[in-house]
Amino acid sequence: MTGRANGGPWLLVSDIDGTLTGDAEGLARLWAAAAAHRDRLRVALNSSRPAASVDATLATTFPRDFAPDAVITAMGTEIRIAGVPDADWAARFDGWPRDDIFALVQGMGFTPHAAEFQTRAKASFAVPGAANRDRVLAALAAAGLPVRAVHSGESDLDLISPGAGKDAATRFLAERLCIPADRVVAAGDSGNDLTMFEVAARAIAVGNARPELTLAMPPAKSYRARAPYAAGVHEGLIALGILPG
Repeated sequence: MTGRANGGPWLLVSDIDGTLTGDAEGLARLWAAAAAHRDRLRVALNSSRPAASVDATLATTFPRDFAPDAVITAMGTEIRIAGVPDADWAARFDGWPRDDIFALVQGMGFTPHAAEFQTRAKASFAVPGAANRDRVLAALAAAGLPVRAVHSGESDLDLISPGAGKDAATRFLAERLCIPADRVVAAGDSGNDLTMFEVAARAIAVGNARPELTLAMPPAKSYRARAPYAAGVHEGLIALGILPG
């Protein structure tokens, strides 16, 4: 499993929380290596959190000179390229009945996540247990409300448009940046990163990744790093031949 073949730059699409954050020194080394090899690697972030929340993390936790090529936020419903929102992507979710979905799930007694994690194209709740998740999805289907459900951890349930998602946004971004699908590498630590792993040509699970990801990720194209957090992403990029050791 190697990325040494010629064919232009790779696109790294990485989760943020628990994947890049958690080790400031490791993140600084990763960014220094990526910035020094722009001919080999473009960098994009892909977070379940909305843009404002991610921006606060970038301002306080990332290197001061950190400048990703793109940022995907709100579970693949928001895309910014070079800091500019992609209007074509956002327009795909016009008319999605988010208010009706939110009201139904809240009316079933489930607690919404904090307001900072909600957007017009994403409704997020604490829904513990598979039985409760199935009950929510059955109720939404019975009401004719279209959703794509993404769950992670013990109770996080994100409800988005069927056309959205970390995977769909990754594919769209690669096309926008004119990077072939076989030059995309994903990095993550949790179950909501699994769809990214499935659409990427290569994938890196950091050393602290949860079993919900490591047990389900595609083994033929996934690298399990020993190092946690950003150091694990760096380790994976070196092991895949995308960055020099």
